[in-house]
Amino acid sequence: MTDKSLPPVVPFEGWHVVHVFYRFEQAVWANLDAAEQLAARDNFRRVVEEIRAAPDTQLMLFSIVTPKADFGFMLLTPDLHNADRFEKRLTRAFGPDVLTPAYSYLSQTERSEYTTSEADYIAQTIKGEKKLAEGTPEFEDALKEYHDRMEKYGKDRLYPNMPHEWEVFCFYPMSKRRGAPGQNWYATAFEDRKKLMAGHARVGRTWAGKVRQLITGSTGLDAWEWGVTLFAHDPAHIKNIVYEMRFDEVSAQYADFGPFYIGLQVPAEEVLKRIGA
Repeated sequence: MTDKSLPPVVPFEGWHVVHVFYRFEQAVWANLDAAEQLAARDNFRRVVEEIRAAPDTQLMLFSIVTPKADFGFMLLTPDLHNADRFEKRLTRAFGPDVLTPAYSYLSQTERSEYTTSEADYIAQTIKGEKKLAEGTPEFEDALKEYHDRMEKYGKDRLYPNMPHEWEVFCFYPMSKRRGAPGQNWYATAFEDRKKLMAGHARVGRTWAGKVRQLITGSTGLDAWEWGVTLFAHDPAHIKNIVYEMRFDEVSAQYADFGPFYIGLQVPAEEVLKRIGA
């Protein structure tokens, strides 16, 4: 599957993330004979299995609700060459012209620049809230707890283990405004942006256990600046978290949103049934 003559294109940290949503061209499919259709289904299954067996690679399949698209995938993998190879293999899996991409998006997993720094945590939490004196065992324990938590947070952001058992899927791109007077995110001081993002994060944390999210960066990679991927068991939780977030100042004053794609995470065999293959 991999051309060893080409050196891998791997970011210094994080993974590449590709979302692609397809239309299944029923008229083209109907012109294939039974043997060709059988071979195409087998090839699709094989491609999915081989991609999922690749190192540090995750592939999730979705039946897309509404005719915006018929089905799609979310791919996470370290090497941009493999992201390209895997996408093209999936797009051609049923043969020429059977799948037509309806929407695609390229991004990368990334850290947040607005996480609490060690200095801020010491000043605000360890010394401020907990009243612990520097150099005491209690101080050192609190600092270690911060380091452990931040290490896990960084790993979860850069190398996430995606929730394959969560049925409801939502993807949308977004950007921060930079044109309107008084609403230019990039002309706002860093400390002000950090405070705003802290409030935004507090709203998100109230949905812990109900919604899983992954924010990926796409500035310079695609038309928008971030890709937002949400998972839930209840579609109402997707609807309600997005609604609640709209009232937060970060969204209300500074956010623009692209198209929303809602899907259901299903096995490859169910994809074949639902698209009529």
